[in-house]
Amino acid sequence: MIVDLSHEIAAGVLTRSFEIESLGLLGNTGTYLDAPYHYHVDRADLAHLPLERLVNVSITIVRAYGRTSVTAADLGNPDRLWGRAVLVHTGWAHHWATSRYLDLDCPHLAADAADKLVDANAALVGIDSLNIDDPADPKRPAHQRLLGADIPIIEHLTNLESVPDTGAYLTALPAPVRAMASFPVRAVAVYNG
Repeated sequence: MIVDLSHEIAAGVLTRSFEIESLGLLGNTGTYLDAPYHYHVDRADLAHLPLERLVNVSITIVRAYGRTSVTAADLGNPDRLWGRAVLVHTGWAHHWATSRYLDLDCPHLAADAADKLVDANAALVGIDSLNIDDPADPKRPAHQRLLGADIPIIEHLTNLESVPDTGAYLTALPAPVRAMASFPVRAVAVYNG
């Protein structure tokens, strides 16, 4: 059993009589998670994501180093994806904090890969790149299909080369903010090694 011990954050709930720190940032800052609400207003926002998709989820790493368009064929056998946190390692993270990282030819999922992940009932999908979709494609098939199937997305992952292909477990929790679609996470992989 997983018990959520956090209060939801909503406008007008908090009042303070002393000085506290504040931080202004966009929801898609650093390594962040997109909830289904990001593209589908009738789907879960950050506050209503099922914790089973975010806590201690078995990881499958897809090695797609150097690929620009990651296809269904690159994902391998669907059995290895079923119910897993599927993390796509492209190597793009080594460009982080450079102008190259923001180039529109960044690695992304092809539409057929998104379909395969939906069919495989992935718990969550992440990538170590600027965007899980081709930034030049306004249709955003990976976002549309994954989030439409209630599969959260994590973008801007790093250090995937340090995670084994299987045998690790992911925890990635955003703050439970109502009516918000994206938020930074501290994504952690845990494994015996």
